[in-house]
Amino acid sequence: MENLVDFPTLILEIVAGHNLWIWHAFFGMAGTNNDVNVLDRSPLFDDIINDVAPTCEFRVNGHQYNMGYYLSDGIYPQYATLIQTISQPCSVKEKLFAKRQESVRKDVERAFGVLQSRWHIVKGQACMWSAKDLGKIMKTCIILHNMIIENECGQGINPKNWQPDKEEVPQNVTLEHDFTFLISMMNSRMKQIQSKSTHMSLKRDLIDHLWQIYGSNEVD
Repeated sequence: MENLVDFPTLILEIVAGHNLWIWHAFFGMAGTNNDVNVLDRSPLFDDIINDVAPTCEFRVNGHQYNMGYYLSDGIYPQYATLIQTISQPCSVKEKLFAKRQESVRKDVERAFGVLQSRWHIVKGQACMWSAKDLGKIMKTCIILHNMIIENECGQGINPKNWQPDKEEVPQNVTLEHDFTFLISMMNSRMKQIQSKSTHMSLKRDLIDHLWQIYGSNEVD
């Protein structure tokens, strides 16, 4: 969300699914920051960087990928974990991809709309002075929102409940001896997340994959 008004604002970053369940929220940065600055401060990819995220492997168009991805706005960087629409599609394949991507990405806009309609304190101007207090209010509204979704839709999956298998639990290590190695591995995982080549490869595979499924309908 960009700051398009002439009074101070705070930014809310969320990840939402098709059923409007909010999986991730990051709130509190000043509205003068853009989405890229917010992403740099957000804990969205911390579990991947720290190697505690659940395993995510999938094949698209015959190619293997080892990280999940989010559908995002075009303002975000071309990370392996972020897939944007094609703003000026040329081929029929690209037009199909853009249409499907944008239709699914509207789930986030719908989630924002539901939050604002349910909790007017989110929609209107903030009356609290403390950003910390506003953060608690926002978190409470999101929790209540998810409770309503769970009650209405039976959504019961919570990523916070995930625990690694026993064989996946790392053995105790002496950080004094392994600190350099741990930093190296974290940097390596960060580079994997930020890989533009993986991003481009995944987007091409998704374009072909969607065409294989829905292309005949577009031709007809």
